[in-house]
Amino acid sequence: MDAITLLREDHKTVQQLFKRFEQAGDNAHVEKRQIVDRIIEELSIHAAVEEQVFYPVARATVPGAEDITLESLEEHHIVKWLLSELDGLDPASERFNAKVTVLIENVRHHVKEEETEFFPKVRNALGRTELADLGRAIEEAKKSAPTHPHPRAADSPPGNAVVGAITGVLDRVGDNISGIAQGGVTAVQDLVARILNNDRPKVSPTGSTMTRARARNVRSGASAATTGVQQTASSVKTGVATATRTAKSASKKSATTAKRAVSRTAAATAGRRK
Repeated sequence: MDAITLLREDHKTVQQLFKRFEQAGDNAHVEKRQIVDRIIEELSIHAAVEEQVFYPVARATVPGAEDITLESLEEHHIVKWLLSELDGLDPASERFNAKVTVLIENVRHHVKEEETEFFPKVRNALGRTELADLGRAIEEAKKSAPTHPHPRAADSPPGNAVVGAITGVLDRVGDNISGIAQGGVTAVQDLVARILNNDRPKVSPTGSTMTRARARNVRSGASAATTGVQQTASSVKTGVATATRTAKSASKKSATTAKRAVSRTAAATAGRRK
């Protein structure tokens, strides 16, 4: 799934949760708490992968994306503060519904701008292969993205990739924090360089043996996805070329055979006339 399709699917998931909340009864406190917990998780992950992968690539590769990216980061900042205030807030609190309503209004505005202005710019600037690579990088980033809001954390490179990986692992009660962070940073840098067709020096991870190994695994995982796409494209191209050569050869043979048949027929006809 390409990057924009993947992010649109995230938007649909959140919009459905918003509708469920709006349709819940005034005293449906347990249901509303469950819905909001899911909203917090979905938006936390979505915001993190956009900030760690999608926005940095867009800023580096898409002409005119600077201003809209910065505005999107500020909108994320506001949303994450609201999420942090809702995280654990008693649904019976008089401010609970009001905060969720403001959250929904902000996110819907943000989604509309992304889908009508930002995403078309990115799709027009990048090709299918690049968008597919970007989608795979986003899917990989989701595996270690924070599941709770962290509004005070960095939201732009390189700090956001490092902090995002660390908080994501802590949210999920995992380990190998430094390796995941370092691997995530280099994978995004590799992706930008690949889209721009630039070579970049290899950055070796630091730390313990386990940390370095984890960083290499994260980076190679992202690279493997890209390599797979490139190999598939190459195979298709080779197959088309082979098929074309075969078709041309067959056509040439058919033409030669036909020419010989015509010659034989003409000779036989001439012989009979004599």
